[in-house]
Amino acid sequence: MSKAPGARSARWFLPIIILVYLVLGILYAAYTPDWQAPDEPAHYNYIRYLAEQHRFPVLKPGDFPAAYLEEIKGAKFPPEMSIEPIRYEFHQPPLYYLLAVPFYGLFNGSLLPLRVLSVLLGSLLLLVVYWAVEALVPHRPYLALGSTAFVAFLPMHLAMTAAVNNDILSELLLAVVLLLTIRYLRPEVRPGGPEPEVRLLVLLGVTTGLGLVTKSSLYIVPALVLPAIVARKFWLEGQETVVAQTLKSWAIYLVPAVGLALPWWLRNMATYGGYDFLGLGRHEQVVVGQLRTADFVAQFGLPRLIQDFVLTSFHSFWGQFGWMGVLLDQRLYQALAILSALAAIGFLVWFARIWRRRTSLPGWQWVAGGLLCLWVVLTLASYAWYNLTFLQHQGRYLFRALMPIGLAVALGWRESLRRDLALPLAGLLVLGAVLLRIAGLLPNWPLLMALVVAIGLGARYLLPRRFDAIAHATPYLALIVLDLASLFLFVVPQLAA
Repeated sequence: MSKAPGARSARWFLPIIILVYLVLGILYAAYTPDWQAPDEPAHYNYIRYLAEQHRFPVLKPGDFPAAYLEEIKGAKFPPEMSIEPIRYEFHQPPLYYLLAVPFYGLFNGSLLPLRVLSVLLGSLLLLVVYWAVEALVPHRPYLALGSTAFVAFLPMHLAMTAAVNNDILSELLLAVVLLLTIRYLRPEVRPGGPEPEVRLLVLLGVTTGLGLVTKSSLYIVPALVLPAIVARKFWLEGQETVVAQTLKSWAIYLVPAVGLALPWWLRNMATYGGYDFLGLGRHEQVVVGQLRTADFVAQFGLPRLIQDFVLTSFHSFWGQFGWMGVLLDQRLYQALAILSALAAIGFLVWFARIWRRRTSLPGWQWVAGGLLCLWVVLTLASYAWYNLTFLQHQGRYLFRALMPIGLAVALGWRESLRRDLALPLAGLLVLGAVLLRIAGLLPNWPLLMALVVAIGLGARYLLPRRFDAIAHATPYLALIVLDLASLFLFVVPQLAA
């Protein structure tokens, strides 16, 4: 086994990751043509409305001008075509936009500073991701570094964190919730009496409440925290008055969360009528002209829908830029598919190894790991549910679970690049590629790339141990190269007016 970098080394590598991310993020913010990020004009108009009208906007019919939106996208947002009619995000919760208003005023409504604000929020996300993974798996700083690097350098995520939208703040708050929940589950907060638990529950409630007034996708948060409280009371502690203690902890958590969100809910119900406390009912009425899944199935059939859903979700998770119109070279997606397969195989090998010695792991880690799995399942379920109504095969919707996905990828790549697994994995890759080629399912380029990766794994076996750290860093360094190639070889040339 290679010697893992310790906590002291991590203190050097973490700032380097964040610094490289900031450089790449600012490059994306500066070089991506104006408004060429999904929904950016609508988010910008929300900020402008708050800054100029000093009140919250109301979503109205006509705020989603479907024909005009297609026309202005096709023309690449020329200056003579105003973005003012694009207002379909006016139903969104207000916290991100309130945070952005001072930047709008300070820089006279310039787009770039607002994009840089998102990049800065992304740097905070990286810190929280590192702290959360470090809290979950103490003494394994390489996993925290790997998870952080994946979140930082995933090309599509990098592009979204360099655009004006409320996604990055929602991801940041969700990561803070997970960090606090892990700390809540860890046993060292218990000997000091009830005060540490109460403080953590209040902090969790406040963070949840802030999330509820940031983005509707964060309404999965109580479904993560409430089971964690139950698990601590029933399994980890097993108190005699467990039901009463659980209900008390639920109340301590929910009161600040609901208290922060309630004014916004009441405002929405008064504005949009009925029980439309999120404004989603009004949103569905307004987005007339948006392609619906039922219409697509009626025209092309269910098999075509499934195929498009899988392929487009994969492409747009890694990198499908602009308004989903800028694709990478197909060979790059094929290379990313091989990297994804290595991560999946490595993760399964790691899980099998951990499962064999599961009794040696503390209960709180199993609960926290189950919480991460639940997070991913809820995210996938909400993504699939949304696509039952609207045709939105956009992998970026999975970014709300990017932290657990990043940890799984870091585990998978770490495992697949172990010296003792290099040759067996190379053989498995060659065998699979040959069988798929014989079956006519693998074109020439993927076959060649699979063989190249297999040769690389063989070289990994022969590599001296002093180069192990470089070997494990290779996938993340490749992502940095892909980030630069995506921006300057695809985004800028294809989206420039």
